[in-house]
Amino acid sequence: MTVNSLQIPSLLLIPLVGAVVCLALASPGRILGWVIGIAAAYSIVAAAVAARVLSAGAVTSAGGWLRIDALSAYHLAVLSAVFLLSSVFARVYFQVEAERGEFPPARARQFGALWLGALGAITLVLVSNNLGFMWVGLEATTLTTAFLISLHRTPASLEAMWKYLVMCSVGVAFAFMGTLLVAASARGSAQDATDTLLWTSLIEHATSLSPAPVKAAFIFLLVGYGTKAGLAPLHSWLPDAHSQAPAPVSAMFSGFLLNAALYCILRYVPLVEAATGASGWAHTILMQFGVLSILVAAVFIVLQGDLKRLLAYHSVEHLGIISLGLGVGGIGTFAALFHVLNHSLCKTLGFFCAGRLGQIFGTHEMEKMSGTVRRAPVWGVGLFGSFLALIGMAPFSLFMSEFQILKGAMDRHFYISAGLFLLGATIVFTGALRHAISMAWGGNSTAPGEQKQGAWNNILVYGPLAVLLALGLWMPEPLRDWLDQAARLVEGVP
Repeated sequence: MTVNSLQIPSLLLIPLVGAVVCLALASPGRILGWVIGIAAAYSIVAAAVAARVLSAGAVTSAGGWLRIDALSAYHLAVLSAVFLLSSVFARVYFQVEAERGEFPPARARQFGALWLGALGAITLVLVSNNLGFMWVGLEATTLTTAFLISLHRTPASLEAMWKYLVMCSVGVAFAFMGTLLVAASARGSAQDATDTLLWTSLIEHATSLSPAPVKAAFIFLLVGYGTKAGLAPLHSWLPDAHSQAPAPVSAMFSGFLLNAALYCILRYVPLVEAATGASGWAHTILMQFGVLSILVAAVFIVLQGDLKRLLAYHSVEHLGIISLGLGVGGIGTFAALFHVLNHSLCKTLGFFCAGRLGQIFGTHEMEKMSGTVRRAPVWGVGLFGSFLALIGMAPFSLFMSEFQILKGAMDRHFYISAGLFLLGATIVFTGALRHAISMAWGGNSTAPGEQKQGAWNNILVYGPLAVLLALGLWMPEPLRDWLDQAARLVEGVP
């Protein structure tokens, strides 16, 4: 094992050790500070691994069972950014609750241990070369994040937690059946029996896999992992979980946990396409799920009255956009991966602002949150800016990735899918913009304003907004190359 390969186990150990230490700390302030320190250390190691992968190729460890290539390194980078920002915001958010006596040490220890445990579980998903390990990691995320939803014990949060547990556990059980079918399809291939579930071995022998079991496996996998990703019509747990979880948890859910589930599907796409003769079969199914998610979300976005549920349905919409791009293929795959970054940053910002405004106004009912820009200028501007980005307003980077997906669909003559995408996007644009304007500059509000204007508030709001604007105007060449390498892995192009 080389020094570089030791970095992969360290990505797993850092959050797990941090979670154990959280259980021994006494005060909420120390726990939240420790969480930020662990998130920063994790981000540094993840950046080092990503740089190593981009300069010299994939890094492996544990006899090839752990592996990071351009695709997993990209997702690790997005994860580390979202998690670090969310950890900093958690200190801002829970400090307010601690001052109100609503965040005692026992609850802080529970949050810190589960928060960092979830990071370790998501990391296992991303670094696993073994598809069975990847499944285990995603199941572990369900167990750790479920109790974060009900961090504040209320009847509504407990109901949301159980709904999330039941639906996602059933979904992951479907994914388990799909994993077994992939293993069964490998019988008779040239690969060694001990390497049956290694992705690198399967992709090398993909053309010798049995097509029928592989197709059946992908259906199970898409239903299973698609439930966790929040693709319609498997999304019903998502609005409840987002609306009841504390805002930092909602930000992490939407900013990356959904992407982790979609990442699992990404790993199977080139495998299925190669096994079935590169017929576009898997891409067609992804496109159909994507269009359905966009249209379903559009209807609920127009009808929503709760801010956090509104943001949750935006997650359904944008995961549908990513799925549509993956289904289109070509430039669509490149744009879909770019959209992963854009959506994660934007939705993280959106939940930051929704969480703090909810604390200031004492509610998430949008009718009672009018005049946010006057009452809390930083968070109000951040929320309005995040909505402009989410609905695809130029020059934000989400507009660019959505435009590229649309262009890819038109270039490949998927006119019906492109038309339905435009229909859904138009409905979302008008409906969400109406909500955003009403909250930002609505009638008089009697809610107290923001009492503290700390530097961290400005960083958490204007930092992501600046990145979203910059990436909409200019894409750095290293990021373009990175996305191209990751897209080639998804497309199965050597």
